[in-house]
Amino acid sequence: MSSCSGNCSTCGSDCADRKAESLLAKLNEKASVKKVIAVVSGKGGVGKSTVTSSLAVAMAKKGYRVGILDADITGPSIPTAFGVNECSGATAEGLYPAITEGGIQVMSINLLLDNATDPVVWRGPVIAGAVKQFWTDVIWEDVDYMFVDMPPGTGDVPLTVFQSLPVDGIVIVTSPQDLVSMIVTKAVNMANMMHIPVLGFVENYSYLECPDCGKKIEVFGKSKLDEVAASFSLPVLARLPIDPKVAECYDAGKMESVDVSRMDGVVSAVEKA
Repeated sequence: MSSCSGNCSTCGSDCADRKAESLLAKLNEKASVKKVIAVVSGKGGVGKSTVTSSLAVAMAKKGYRVGILDADITGPSIPTAFGVNECSGATAEGLYPAITEGGIQVMSINLLLDNATDPVVWRGPVIAGAVKQFWTDVIWEDVDYMFVDMPPGTGDVPLTVFQSLPVDGIVIVTSPQDLVSMIVTKAVNMANMMHIPVLGFVENYSYLECPDCGKKIEVFGKSKLDEVAASFSLPVLARLPIDPKVAECYDAGKMESVDVSRMDGVVSAVEKA
């Protein structure tokens, strides 16, 4: 239009000159991140942070440079899993993430609090803004794969991550319970609305292996995930057992010592993303 000023905010009508505006946040100029994978769950209590940590460790053991952005602001636990307590430092150019013994870069709100037990009592938009700053203000150094540990559900933070970060794929974590169909469907539908591919599902707490005979006991009942996954034509990438040793390592900050061979299917899907 001949009267177009080039500033779409001054015009309320559509025209041929109007262009879609990107909501993607700009990565810190000193940072480098190649791929972003979000780990999500439709509900809490399915061990999503454990899966995120295990996946990060598995990728690091394959030689990739890995980062974890802990987007669960009100329930951060990633620093605990790796035994890190503070960031590596800060300059006028940005904040440096904590570095684990195995070289994984970690950023979490708990690394910025005076006390790890201090509650984060913030409104949704403030929480979402903090997550966005973990992308814009943190100097991620040559990260091949960044894993975003998301809070459960489909609220402010997942929406912010999906709109503000260049997410390449989503891994959905669930458990073998009756309400899995509804929960998984919500997560898949949100991913589809945001036009982000779902790489597949990880079923956590899938079974308990008897230490004496090796029999697999389905503590939460028979899994419903295969039917749900088939309805979306998506793969089940891993089935992880209830393992007290993993819980012990997580609480002790020793996740990098955990056997992560069961994550091989997830690793392959992430590498293809």
